[in-house]
Amino acid sequence: MSTGTRVLELLGLLQNRRHWPSHELARRLSVSQRTLRRDIDSLQELGYPITATRGTGGGYQLSPGASLPPLILSEDEAAAIVMGLQEITSGPSPTSADAALSAMAKIVQVLPVRIRRRIDSLRAVAVPARNPEARVGITDVASLTTLALACRDTETVEFAYRTRTGQTAARTVHPHHIVRAENRLYLIAWDLDRADWRTFRVDRVGDASRTGTTFAPRSLPADDPIEYVRARIRAMPARYPVRATVGAPAERVREEIAHYGTVEPIDDTSCRVEIAADSLDWATFCIGALDAPVVVHGPPEAIAYMRAWGRRLTAASVTRATVFRGAEPGGADPEQRTRRKHAPPQAPGLPVAPLRQRPAPGCMAGEG
Repeated sequence: MSTGTRVLELLGLLQNRRHWPSHELARRLSVSQRTLRRDIDSLQELGYPITATRGTGGGYQLSPGASLPPLILSEDEAAAIVMGLQEITSGPSPTSADAALSAMAKIVQVLPVRIRRRIDSLRAVAVPARNPEARVGITDVASLTTLALACRDTETVEFAYRTRTGQTAARTVHPHHIVRAENRLYLIAWDLDRADWRTFRVDRVGDASRTGTTFAPRSLPADDPIEYVRARIRAMPARYPVRATVGAPAERVREEIAHYGTVEPIDDTSCRVEIAADSLDWATFCIGALDAPVVVHGPPEAIAYMRAWGRRLTAASVTRATVFRGAEPGGADPEQRTRRKHAPPQAPGLPVAPLRQRPAPGCMAGEG
């Protein structure tokens, strides 16, 4: 075994166990104690923080260093990698989770303390148990980390916040908790300028900085921070209050709509649904995904938008006859050829009437 290969194997052993007795390392590598010490010195010269202990039970272990070992990673990249591995570790695949956990342990083992604190601070992010495979888009890791640290240390924080109208305003808050809800991250904080509780979308926060001033934490006016954020979201005026009647039992529809809207029974086989949304895309998806007859009552923008969806989906179902004309004998799909075969005789030169397509289920046509 060459010296380089042996040193790499030594590094792998040190990463796989917290502490190695020196005689055990020497035995595993089939080298003398003297050669082992030279290899340890080589790794230390490369920047790996290896600590040696003497006496009975003495040996070697990797320790947190003052800087990253030469992995060609910035501190932000190292933190991002560990955060990503944490996501995989909690994922549905046992094989991937085990590998991610092993890799994460090796990286965290040699991270400087300041980076460990940044990663540990993200444990303050509350994630609801439902839908564990949903992922949150994090656009500014530095701001998220700053907010999480300030939540943990009860420290006043300042940041620039982009409102729903696109305007940016400076905010100074006492951060309480970071919550994941509706596939977004929200900061719950006491706004010093408004003297009241506020929720902020983390993806709209920029230039977050800690002031160094600590505060006495207030009690949140709710037992569950996640439900508190959801209640605040529902209380906000939505751009489109979409109302519809669904031909299915309220209990079944409520399971599918979940907390994205309200469901009220009409009778045993139908119910009323209302979804308050800023995006017609989202409301259309929620209603269109219901496997039941639907009639949308308003607002007019929603009716027109969903009708357009229905037309596009209907057109997509007959595109084959037009786009792939000539792909099969006769220049039409089998259904069209069968219809033409059994159609009544027509005058020469008159076109055959196209097939009439029913609207796709759930893509509804609005009232009236």
